[in-house]
Amino acid sequence: MPDASLSSKYPEALDAAIGFFAHLPGIGKRTAERLGLALMSWKPDDVAAFAETLAELRQKVVSCPVCGNFAPAGQPCSICSSPARRHDIICVVEHVTQILTIEKSASFDGLYHVLGGKLSPLNGIGPEDLNIAKLEQRLQEHSVSELVIATTPDVEGEATAHYLAGLFQPRGILVSRIAAGVPVGADLSYADAATLASAISHRRKM
Repeated sequence: MPDASLSSKYPEALDAAIGFFAHLPGIGKRTAERLGLALMSWKPDDVAAFAETLAELRQKVVSCPVCGNFAPAGQPCSICSSPARRHDIICVVEHVTQILTIEKSASFDGLYHVLGGKLSPLNGIGPEDLNIAKLEQRLQEHSVSELVIATTPDVEGEATAHYLAGLFQPRGILVSRIAAGVPVGADLSYADAATLASAISHRRKM
């Protein structure tokens, strides 16, 4: 819910809008206030169209049934459905935002698989809590020659990478790990495109 304490000098509805903006990542109190005030200068039809778009967002944009990326409802994502992508190599990431970062680097032309997190026993997150079963299904149903593990290089990310390597290497699949360019402990979601391009191109066999 929005933080009504952000501003009490505006009507309740405007306060509520400002509060919602303040929940967005990187948006502070002043920026949220400016965004709320900006809406007041829009034409009523534009505000209504914006509200309708937000209301329909979670219904029209869902997880890709194949990889977990953002996709139109009832359809695979643009990457999974693209004939220009290599279908024999899959890059495993923790979150959708990491797909967007890697794509900006223009260093990878295969497919992706979103785990939905990483192993973290201290937080009660085990293999059964991640999207690993679907990955196993994909590898059984399709001819995949390489699995690129692009989990964040922190303790949990490394544990996840080694777990996946131990699970799939015995099946004759080449399992590689992104290497140079990504600082230890860094979140891939915030890595720049050049860094990710280096990490992908210098991946190492696990």
